[in-house]
Amino acid sequence: MQSVQPRAARMRGATTRTTLMKQRRFWLVCSFFAFWALAITVRLFWLQIVHHSEYIERAQKQQQRTFEVAPRRGILYDRNMRELAMTVQVDSIYAVPNEIDDKDKATLARTLAGITHVDPADAQTSEKEIEKRLDNGHGFAWIARRVTPEVAARVRALNLDGVYFQKEFQRFYPNGDIAAQALGYVGIDDNGLGGLEQKFDSRLHGASGHMLTAIDARRHVLGSIEREPEPGQNLELTIDENVQYMAETALDHAMEKTHADNGTIVVQDVHTGQILALAIRPTFNPNDFRHTTSKLLKDHAVSDVYEPGSVFKLVTYASALDANVAKPDDMVDCQGGQITLAGRVIHDDKSDRGLGVVTVATALARSSDVAAVKMALKVGQDRFYQYIRDFGFGARTGMELPGETRGLLRPTSKWNGSSIGSIAIGQEVGVTPLQLVSMVSTIANGGTYLPPRILLNNPAGSGTPLVQKSVPLQVVNEELPNPLPSGAHRVISEMAAAQMRKMMEGVVLYGTGKPAQLNGYSSGGKTGTAQKIDPATHLYSKTMHIASFAGIAPVNNPAIAVAIVMDNPKGASYYGTAVSAPVFADVAQQVLEYLGVPHDIDVKQPRIPAKQEKVDFAEDDSDADQDQVNTLFAAVNDLPADDPLRNPPPVVQAADAPAKSVISSSAKPNALTSEPVASSDQPAAMPTPSQADAKSASPSVQQNGHAIVTISDGKKLIVPTLVGLPMRKVIETASAAGLNIEIVGSGTARAQAPAPGTKVPNGTKIVVHCSY
Repeated sequence: MQSVQPRAARMRGATTRTTLMKQRRFWLVCSFFAFWALAITVRLFWLQIVHHSEYIERAQKQQQRTFEVAPRRGILYDRNMRELAMTVQVDSIYAVPNEIDDKDKATLARTLAGITHVDPADAQTSEKEIEKRLDNGHGFAWIARRVTPEVAARVRALNLDGVYFQKEFQRFYPNGDIAAQALGYVGIDDNGLGGLEQKFDSRLHGASGHMLTAIDARRHVLGSIEREPEPGQNLELTIDENVQYMAETALDHAMEKTHADNGTIVVQDVHTGQILALAIRPTFNPNDFRHTTSKLLKDHAVSDVYEPGSVFKLVTYASALDANVAKPDDMVDCQGGQITLAGRVIHDDKSDRGLGVVTVATALARSSDVAAVKMALKVGQDRFYQYIRDFGFGARTGMELPGETRGLLRPTSKWNGSSIGSIAIGQEVGVTPLQLVSMVSTIANGGTYLPPRILLNNPAGSGTPLVQKSVPLQVVNEELPNPLPSGAHRVISEMAAAQMRKMMEGVVLYGTGKPAQLNGYSSGGKTGTAQKIDPATHLYSKTMHIASFAGIAPVNNPAIAVAIVMDNPKGASYYGTAVSAPVFADVAQQVLEYLGVPHDIDVKQPRIPAKQEKVDFAEDDSDADQDQVNTLFAAVNDLPADDPLRNPPPVVQAADAPAKSVISSSAKPNALTSEPVASSDQPAAMPTPSQADAKSASPSVQQNGHAIVTISDGKKLIVPTLVGLPMRKVIETASAAGLNIEIVGSGTARAQAPAPGTKVPNGTKIVVHCSY
């Protein structure tokens, strides 16, 4: 009995232990599954909630390809809505490395580089760089961007696997280097890198678009979604393309003659402050910016600071007249050309040494330093400083171009005893060509300073003009804008301005500015010759100079102001009289005729050399006029008696050719170049000597409603029709055709030699008789 009970107890204990172990295993299994479920839940939360956007992005990269669609950059127009900078579409070449076998990449890079590496300076299209981009493991690699049609055609003909084409926009400047520094240029990534392109890059660039393309596992395109880009804003400039061409041509001739380090011409509308031309030399072609240098990119008109020399005497004399301390007919003692001020001896130029008591007007015409110092002393230091500031010196003009400097003008607290005398003659002060032209414009328009401007429309995009927009330049402004633009203010009285204009005219008629005289127009201005600081010695150099001229025309009712600055001329003379004044005459004469400004003085007949026969034109006999024009043409060009150009045969028109030139309305202007552009599907027809000539003819653009015909035949040009055009159109047409011209009389062209359609050698001077 005792043995049975312990055995039963032991059996119950074993059963209990077995039950407990089963329960423990059950809960262990339950705990494991609970933990596993919790882990999965946490993981799913982590993947689908916390990192949801990350994995969505990774999936999109695998399943979609996004291309940025560049916007069309805004157009830069001149004041007559002719394109100065535009955007065209070109091909760019890219590759998808994932679609190219690794073993073929080196061969492919060699093949593509052999076609695209046309510019040795372009390292991005070299074989080494292309192969490097193909091996970088990315799904996209540029091969060559913005290639020529010829290069694109050669690559496309190879039909290479993994190589594709993408249309991109490229900036194009139809007139090459015309106004290059003002316009600037655009880099490979469509970013403005100079001039207005840089200043208003955000406005011109626009907003990029995107194209989303879905692809499958085999990289096949399933579909695409595109967001259109927003084009950039167009800007209209105050520059006139024709005036710009005239200024640059004159500057080119001056550079060839003087071998100056650089040159600047600024032409301004005196009644609005608008810049009509801004010419810089040396220059560059913005279509080929890769081969330019920082020296060529510099805009000397706004960033160069130099001592103006005697041209600054206009400020000195204007201050004296406005302050009523001097009058043009007052007498001033020039003391034989020498004055001592605070221990410093100031001399007149050698040519004017010995000048005694003369009128104030004569002292300016003779550019007496002594008289200028006396004028400044009469005005007084503080008041003289204020006049200088009012004329715009020592401050930025606010011109819409990058890199403008304020010049150099120390406050009176930093002047020494002789500073007032030095500044009176254009020393110890630094100016820019832009400040200089604005100063003479102030005198020309009656004494009101107008900030110079190069934009007609508001860059903020509101369409509100920054300044009063001119009517077409053929009608010249005669009044100041009302209301005056921001920054405009009166500097001198209208009486003082009128007196200064007459004194400036005296400089041109009797003084140092004689080479600035015009034919049919009065002109006024002031020459300047300043020594440059030698960088080595920090002293005035005896061999380096700045030759300048600032002038206005016509004097009685000024239309334009022109400033010419030639840096370090190396010709026979370095004086402003010989270097810059003739350039003013060249530019102002052409611009005034082009603008249609009425003559205010008699037009002088052209001088005929002794060997030429004097030609008297009949009043009403057109046949006699033509004979006389032919005679003058032969004499001017020194043609032998048997030269067929003396009496060219009549022009025979092809039977199917219309009597007048017709230019397609779709023709794009390529103004002022000898490469005409017309619609390929509607060629222009024109009178030509023969049908064969007509086939090789290339019509130029249409300017101001007149067809300008330019035909190149080797080294010969075909003379366009000039009869019936006003004088300014005659000059414009002949200039666009690349022909020299001599005009007799004024008014409308009545006869010309040689006849329209005649082939003449390059350099021949065409003679035109004009009358009212």
